[in-house]
Amino acid sequence: MHSSSSVSKRLILVPILVVVATQLLFLRSVSSLNLTNAYLQHKCLVNQGKYKPGSDYEKALIDIIQGFSDKPKDSYGFRTGFGVTAYGKEPDIVAITFQCRIDSRGPKCASCIVTASSELLRKKCPKDKGALIWYDQCLVEFSSFDTTGQINYDDNFCLTSAKNLSNDVINFFDRVAFLSNLTKLAVTKIDKKIEGVKKPVLYSAGERRFGRNNLYGMVQCSADLSGRGCEECISYYLTHFQECWKPKQGVRVLSRSCSYRYELYPFISAKSPYYTKFLK
Repeated sequence: MHSSSSVSKRLILVPILVVVATQLLFLRSVSSLNLTNAYLQHKCLVNQGKYKPGSDYEKALIDIIQGFSDKPKDSYGFRTGFGVTAYGKEPDIVAITFQCRIDSRGPKCASCIVTASSELLRKKCPKDKGALIWYDQCLVEFSSFDTTGQINYDDNFCLTSAKNLSNDVINFFDRVAFLSNLTKLAVTKIDKKIEGVKKPVLYSAGERRFGRNNLYGMVQCSADLSGRGCEECISYYLTHFQECWKPKQGVRVLSRSCSYRYELYPFISAKSPYYTKFLK
């Protein structure tokens, strides 16, 4: 199930043809990359079907990934690439979308994207037209249709710490309010990295003191959502996963469209962009 939101698209149109030598060179270079952040989860979207090894579909996937890796200095942190493998009434669409955590823009983002894409292509979901993979600093989606600007309510997961958090330390409603405040900042602050476009950054991180404890948090939405779509996504997942994280000291909820996290320890530098220290 997906819900549409109005967005401005940032696309890369790519050719589908790529020689075998380029494929081999690319795959070898990917294997030499150093993974600088943790793998979290992946999901093979089997309902989208399979492609054949060596097919135009596979070549298009590799070509799009190669296009991403050729731009390591890209600082935006979000991109969607499209290819078409057949012409006629119903052409096959090949789409890859990536989203990096805002504080990982630049070389870390490029490294994460290429590594994540290769993992899906070669190990996690080989031959699946649709797939998702999450790392600490990025996510990558393969799809056989255009998902730009749509809220994905189907592909998500919740990770929690093993320890519970007693209500007299930081109660549940304070944690919800804290994440909601971060969301408000995410949809109101303008992303200064995008020249000439007044678009919300759709990301916020920060901390707040509760008694003797600090609570640290982060929210982020996919850059293809509108501000309203971001609020809708975070609100849905705050409600949908309450029973998962309500008693826990730390939580991470991730989906294709948005994510949030809180901990009792700092996990993002206070010097990172769009970081706020809330008053008591």
